[in-house]
Amino acid sequence: MLKLKLKFDLRRDVVSDILRKEASVCRVKEYTEAVDICILNTENDGSVLYSWKGVTGTTRIGKYDSSTKHNKLLYTFDKQVCVSSCSLNKEETLLAVSLVQNSREERLKPMSKCLTLLIEIHPINNTKVLKAVDCRVKVQFLHQETDRRSVLESHLLLFAEDGYVDLYHVLLSKQEGYRVVMANPERLSKTAERIVEDFCWVQWDGHMQRLYYLTLKEKFLLQCVQFFPNHNCETVLELLLDLPANSFRTVKFVNLGFDHYHTEKPEQELVRMQVFTNRIVHKDCSKTFRVSLSNDKPPQKTTQLHPLFIPIGYYILVYLQGNFLHCINTRQQEMLCHSLFLTGHDATLGLQCQAADVTVLHSEEQCNGCLLQLVSGRIHTAQLSPAYLLQILRSTRSKCPSSKTDPQRLAALHCLLVYMGNDPNLELKIIEWLCDNVNAFESFDQIQEFILASLYRIGYEKSLGLDKVLPYSSVFEKKDIPLCLLEVPGVFCTTKQHLEAVFKGKARGLQGFWSELHLNTERTKYLDTVPNPRYRSLHIQDDWQKLKSEKRPSSHMNHLEENTKKVLSMVDTWCLDKKLVPLFQEEDHQQRALIGLTVDKLREHLNRYLPRLGKKKIDSLVVNYVAKLLELIRHMLESAWLKHKLGPCALCLMKPGSPAEWSVFHFMFRILESTRSLYLPLPPGYHTLFAVFAVRCLPHHTFLQYIDHGFLQLTETFVSRLMTDLDNSDANERLKFSILKRLPESLEQRICHMWDHPVSSASISRDYVRTLLEKHNKNKGFAFNGRDEPGFRPEFLPLTYLAKVLSDVEAQALNPFEEQENVDAKFVEETALMQTWILLGYEKK
Repeated sequence: MLKLKLKFDLRRDVVSDILRKEASVCRVKEYTEAVDICILNTENDGSVLYSWKGVTGTTRIGKYDSSTKHNKLLYTFDKQVCVSSCSLNKEETLLAVSLVQNSREERLKPMSKCLTLLIEIHPINNTKVLKAVDCRVKVQFLHQETDRRSVLESHLLLFAEDGYVDLYHVLLSKQEGYRVVMANPERLSKTAERIVEDFCWVQWDGHMQRLYYLTLKEKFLLQCVQFFPNHNCETVLELLLDLPANSFRTVKFVNLGFDHYHTEKPEQELVRMQVFTNRIVHKDCSKTFRVSLSNDKPPQKTTQLHPLFIPIGYYILVYLQGNFLHCINTRQQEMLCHSLFLTGHDATLGLQCQAADVTVLHSEEQCNGCLLQLVSGRIHTAQLSPAYLLQILRSTRSKCPSSKTDPQRLAALHCLLVYMGNDPNLELKIIEWLCDNVNAFESFDQIQEFILASLYRIGYEKSLGLDKVLPYSSVFEKKDIPLCLLEVPGVFCTTKQHLEAVFKGKARGLQGFWSELHLNTERTKYLDTVPNPRYRSLHIQDDWQKLKSEKRPSSHMNHLEENTKKVLSMVDTWCLDKKLVPLFQEEDHQQRALIGLTVDKLREHLNRYLPRLGKKKIDSLVVNYVAKLLELIRHMLESAWLKHKLGPCALCLMKPGSPAEWSVFHFMFRILESTRSLYLPLPPGYHTLFAVFAVRCLPHHTFLQYIDHGFLQLTETFVSRLMTDLDNSDANERLKFSILKRLPESLEQRICHMWDHPVSSASISRDYVRTLLEKHNKNKGFAFNGRDEPGFRPEFLPLTYLAKVLSDVEAQALNPFEEQENVDAKFVEETALMQTWILLGYEKK
């Protein structure tokens, strides 16, 4: 499930350097004794602080720089001390440490006293005692970007187990051009600012410089203090939490370093809590998961385990060793089928250690998690493994029912498309999987999911507001959603809407995270109060049926055509160098109308639910969305074309289809089937290309059934090619006759001119004569006196009449033939004679 990469190894990256330093101190060639090294803290920039026991009875503190891969000695105590907390300021001029006053051998005994020091280390100089108390104390410097280069100052947070947090503003000064020392250290304790009182749980977010803490009065209240670049701080968020009153029997510190001299007792941890933030996610709801553990697990062991929470992007991995690994999708959270629930052998992190030894660290990149194995001193970056997710897609698992495998495939597919969809190589692998698994699964249509999920990702990357209104799954279109997509065996989820979050102080006026969070909260509350905020295919269904019944051009049709032109102009720009599949090269009036209607309905939907975006922005988003839809279908076809190594011969009507061409035809049919049920438009030219493959791959009678059932749309381009490219063998002649019968009258007349056949010639003659007679009947003064004309044949008056009419008006009628040549009078005469005999009921002898 996870792709792990070793980022830091205490033995590899630090110990070798320490042994060299100790060897130089002892003046020996090689030092081989154990140095008893341990990790103390990880700072915001990724550096690792550690301590070790020196050979001369000292305790040293060092730093590993993750960017330069170098180690640096920060400070040396001249005796053995027990460092329980440590932090280094950004400028590396001050070191804050908390020392517990019991020996390492007596670490399990209750603490007697804690001494907190602030030490000047540039160079090593003064030491200031900040606290000497009978409780644990944690220290953490603020690491903030600031433009105030002229003033040297650092800011230190001090967290006391007694339930308070103090903020120290440490002014610094330079002496002798390089020495950095504290200014007025004697007044440091007096100027400390108390920012939190009576907390029972506290968490530090170093990346965003935020402090979360819980207080308990009638209910638990979660509050967030934001530290700003100007070194001010303010409470920006309050949220009531419904937790048991005895949730925290002891004060809990989260993300504040590692205390190797204090051991948490499992029975004291009734609740394990962590806060994860992500700027793109806020659903204004809370979800509570209850998981039934396997009955074969010893109860005394499982009750002592707490789940491990690992944030990776907008996914939260919840791991309980030996029981389950759940990958919770916080963006697409309406249904459980878009999250991945693993049990058994699949439920593993891939680390060779106990889960209790793993600590989740802050990662600089949101797409990565960061896991620390405290005992071994190894730090791994963790990513969701695309190879594992592809394996879930490709897995047949014939022994497993589809009710189990379908939800896993759906969750894996959405993770690959929405979360990892920016990787073109990964997208090609998914399309290859679609080509190899063309038939829809029992619970969902994978081609529909591919299209909607890909468009959803492209859409919300353009604007955060689209997250709530764009469709991302065809599952919601089903009248009866399969039960396996709604429920997960052993997992029970309850949702509470509308969290009562209170934004305070400057939060409403801030730029960045808090302003986005506040805006997203208000938008989500509004969208939750209106029915069906997400766009559905039902929004276009009725309008499309009405539009197809319209026969004459109208102002509405002209409006839709303007929409279509905007979309196709963008597609043409993207496809100038991509002509592998012949799409977007012909007029397809029906698809052009559907493209324009889709733009119209989606624009109307966004204007209704997201009016704050503005009409200009919405118009751009909608046109881009529909253009990307057409481009995505073209990309699917090109990928299938390349996969099966098709060339220009695939478009030749003279040869039957090969197995590779049949596979592409089947894939095109599934795309057509999937888009038609969602009323999604196809690129102009798609129906022509599909008909070419169909006539080559299908028996003629099956081909005609595809037409009669509406799966095949006969385009003028395709029928024209059929009439000219195919010879007039008996089978082809029957096929052409059958197709002519199925054409609209206007199209049939144009197609007849292209077929070199006696029947089509007769049809042309009839049309020509009809045109002449209709024009001639407008002349009211016409009178016929056949006996006075030369060449009069009294034995057959109808033919004589017709010949006279033709001779009188032929020059005045437009010739329908392309070469504008004279009519073959003999041919016309014989044709008219044959028609007259037929009408009179005689047989020609």
